[in-house]
Amino acid sequence: MAPPNEPVITSLTKPTSLQNVFHLSDSKLSVKGVPLLSQVPHNVSFTPFSSKPHPSDVDAPPSLLNRVLAASHKGGFLGFSHSEPSDRLMNSLGSFTDRNFLSIFRFKTWWSTQWVGTSASDLQMETQWVLLHVPELNSYVIIIPIIEGSFRSALHPGSDSHIMISAESGSTQVKASSFNSIAYVHLSENPYNLFREAYSALRVHLNTFKLLEEKNLPSIVDKFGWCTWDAFYLSVEPVGVFHGLKDFAEIGGVSPRFVIIDDGWQSINYDDADDPYEDAKNLILGGQQMTARLHRFEECDKFKSYKRGLILGPNAPPFDPNKPKALISKGIELERLGKNRDKAVKSGSSDLAEIEARIKLVEKEIDDLLGGGDQNMKKNKSECGEKAEECGLKAFTRDLRTKFKGLDDIYVWHALCGAWGGVRPGATHLKSKIIPCKLSPGLDGTMPDLAVVKLVEGSIGLVHPDQANDFYESMHSYLAKSGVTGVKIDVIHCLEYVSDEYGGRVELARAYYDGLTNSIVKNFNGSGVIASMQQCNDFFFLGTKQVSMARVGDDFWFQDPYGDPMGVFWLQGVHMIHCSYNSLWMGQIIQPDWDMFQSDHVCAKFHAGSRAICGSQVYVSDSVGFHDFDLIKSLVFPDGTVPRCIHFPLPTRDCLFKNPLFDHKTLLKIWNLNKFGGVIGAFNCQGAGWDPKEHTFRGFPECYKAVEGSVHVSEVEWDQKDETVHMGNAEEYAVYHNQAKKLHLMTPKSEPIRFTLQPSTFELFSFVAVTKLSGRNNIKFAPIGITNMFNNVGTIQELEYVEIGAKVKVKVKGGGNFIAYSNESPKKFQLNGVDVPFEWLPDGKLTVNLPWIQEDGGVSDLAIIF
Repeated sequence: MAPPNEPVITSLTKPTSLQNVFHLSDSKLSVKGVPLLSQVPHNVSFTPFSSKPHPSDVDAPPSLLNRVLAASHKGGFLGFSHSEPSDRLMNSLGSFTDRNFLSIFRFKTWWSTQWVGTSASDLQMETQWVLLHVPELNSYVIIIPIIEGSFRSALHPGSDSHIMISAESGSTQVKASSFNSIAYVHLSENPYNLFREAYSALRVHLNTFKLLEEKNLPSIVDKFGWCTWDAFYLSVEPVGVFHGLKDFAEIGGVSPRFVIIDDGWQSINYDDADDPYEDAKNLILGGQQMTARLHRFEECDKFKSYKRGLILGPNAPPFDPNKPKALISKGIELERLGKNRDKAVKSGSSDLAEIEARIKLVEKEIDDLLGGGDQNMKKNKSECGEKAEECGLKAFTRDLRTKFKGLDDIYVWHALCGAWGGVRPGATHLKSKIIPCKLSPGLDGTMPDLAVVKLVEGSIGLVHPDQANDFYESMHSYLAKSGVTGVKIDVIHCLEYVSDEYGGRVELARAYYDGLTNSIVKNFNGSGVIASMQQCNDFFFLGTKQVSMARVGDDFWFQDPYGDPMGVFWLQGVHMIHCSYNSLWMGQIIQPDWDMFQSDHVCAKFHAGSRAICGSQVYVSDSVGFHDFDLIKSLVFPDGTVPRCIHFPLPTRDCLFKNPLFDHKTLLKIWNLNKFGGVIGAFNCQGAGWDPKEHTFRGFPECYKAVEGSVHVSEVEWDQKDETVHMGNAEEYAVYHNQAKKLHLMTPKSEPIRFTLQPSTFELFSFVAVTKLSGRNNIKFAPIGITNMFNNVGTIQELEYVEIGAKVKVKVKGGGNFIAYSNESPKKFQLNGVDVPFEWLPDGKLTVNLPWIQEDGGVSDLAIIF
């Protein structure tokens, strides 16, 4: 939650008693006397944080400023100078070898992931930060390329183990030759504190973004939702959305509390359209829309032709759940025919006429599957006339809320520039111009990407940055009036492609993100937004004053788009690696969103294990009629809320400098915290990873095998939340293996728990401090929670050990099997004040079955009396 208003501190003063830990001399950057970088060029400078001027109007709360001040001796800035100004400069910061590092690099324009190594030459291009292990000091150092003036920076590998930094403006008209603070370095003994301290310092220094702790979260954060993307792709339409929600509510018994209507609802068309104000037709697959532009801010005809009440009566239109799959199949065929046509045109093949005839036939088949398309929509639109309240998006959202009482939020998708191809010039009141896309040389090391190919092919219709406020207000005010409560904003990092004539990527981003921020505050309660395709430092340093939730992984892929049949398995582990390691830095600024998945996917349970402890909302993108409701119910309460952890999951310390994807031996382990216990999730993600030679992710089938691992209570970082610090001091813990259904005890001095995971499987280990009842030292107790829920400890709402008498009071949410550890059998077990039967076994497992009582919000009052 955002802190209360506090007086602003406008100056930072260095504590005189603390010495700076970094020192640059004799071509070496040292930390507490330990050489960190060698062969540092003479044109590189270092300035301690405490010696650097910072914005006089910094708006950080005093508590944050004091925290930064207290750690100011632990950080500082690197700069460099050249003799000639340029719009893109490259310089060495020095070299290092034989030192373990963890880094995050951009593997696509929009997406980032982890990489490890021991030398600066092992780094990948477009590295966002590098974490260095300094065992000589039992510490860690981070180097973060940042923003200075109109320039943005990134790290790159150099020859002879040098770490290179690039500084670029993104405009040939914006040049510089020297920088004083183009990168930041920071030291800490705790790697998790290190990220918090470093990004807190940068928040104060730059004063262009806010930390997560300063912002309100979207209301969807602890709820279950459904996204339409994988269910429909671009063929999404109102009746299908209605039946999708109806499945969850009436068949599954788990009603989504939010829905995201993804790409496919907007009014877009192509530059060569016969009618510039008519929607493009027959759009099915992602990729087809990427060269199209927005021609109006209102919904497309599919949604505009919706008539109020259509889904409310007993004769609501039926929906064939096989229809989207048939459409997708035809879409794939049409895509293949289009490629064949292009080849035939280039080669002059005589097959061209036959291919074009087949294309027309498939387009007709798609039109028929869509229900007659144009004529039906035109008929409905004409019947609606001018009654905006009776038709279109507003009528549809109203009917959804009438039909599904628990549907709190309705989000819709849009690209940062409106549509993938931006806004069509002349189609709106705004000044839009077609700008060719120009890629930074830093992106040469990224993997092939259809989205980039399409944007380069079609260019972007960019609304002039002077009108960014008007642009977002025009889109969002209409949506808000239509009953939409939030937006998922995609394709965010396209701005760097089109910044040349607008002052560069930093200045263009400032204008757009300011406009976006103002609109979110006005139209979506200040927090109704999910940022996506945004995983680059420009966005986090410039675009997150208001945005408090963003994706930390790339898209959920149900199969490999490049054709590897094993991709259906190995892509899922890759996704978890993205999310876990990206959260180290992104989680300082936004609430990590782990994306949706499909509950009937072959690896759905694997995904569900990670979502259970992701600390945020859980949402799926199931096709209509294709669900695993039992799996969903292991994540979601019947009221559509989720037992959410109070932190976000991060890799355990022993995973930080390892490769959990293809080193044959490392399991991904991520820790998180609940109100009354900790949890470690262990996942076998081996079998795929980044190939630096091919610049792509690929399968490593030789690694797709069982892996042994271990886990210990000491790997839970209890001190990362004030309310859990005391749990780290317990003498004994109850440990529950959620998948194996095992319960046992552990002390801080116990040997680690050893286990083996098969490929694409997981285990969740819950650790709950054992308490000795006051006055009855022989009685020991620890609640485990409802164990048919994957995050079982998250179901515990309140816990009290009553001083007078031997009694434990627990409030627990959910229905099913409640388990606790108790070394003695209770005399009585009361549920909502009534004695109920229970089972106690000599190994300490205490069990009772709890009902879900809707009238009580699913919360049961338990009293265990000894």
